[in-house]
Amino acid sequence: MYKVGITGGIGSGKSRVCSLLEGYGVAVYDADSRAKGLMNDSQRLREALVERFGAEVYTDEGINRTYLAERVFSHPEELAALNAIVHPAVMDDFDLWASEQDGDYVVLESAILFEAHLEDRVDAVVAVMAPAPLRLERAMLRDGATREQIEARMNNQLSDEERVHRARYAIVNIDLEELAEDVEQLHRKLCYDSKAVDHKS
Repeated sequence: MYKVGITGGIGSGKSRVCSLLEGYGVAVYDADSRAKGLMNDSQRLREALVERFGAEVYTDEGINRTYLAERVFSHPEELAALNAIVHPAVMDDFDLWASEQDGDYVVLESAILFEAHLEDRVDAVVAVMAPAPLRLERAMLRDGATREQIEARMNNQLSDEERVHRARYAIVNIDLEELAEDVEQLHRKLCYDSKAVDHKS
């Protein structure tokens, strides 16, 4: 199965791009959502996270995302430790999921695809971009977070320039109508790519 990674900074609108691709019948794996599920459901992950971050990382309801966010978003070494624990499990889950899908290609949606060094696990990467002020506004509105909180998250992520340099394709998400047209063209390119090159296992 041909695997496409879609990434972008917070508020870039990568989920919107993925939603539009789903409209063409493309299966999308949301790495962030699956990571949350695995952190709650996998006993191995729970034990590793408690050992690294302390018992406070879980509550009776499951993963304590507020506590974990405070630990990692302003501390790159803590974020790297979290990724080293969670992402191997997520990628194993993704590979199994991808093997069960139909269609020309599948999508891995991940905000930190490059930061977590996952680009080698997919055949192509698409970077989704938007101007920083628009990303900030979107993220504050979506998450109910402060400007400072969102800026801290943005500062822990790669720049759009770096993502574009490392991605095969780039797409700009400012105007929804233009985005829909761009995603249609992107889908056609990815369908072509999936047939033109050897698939990775």
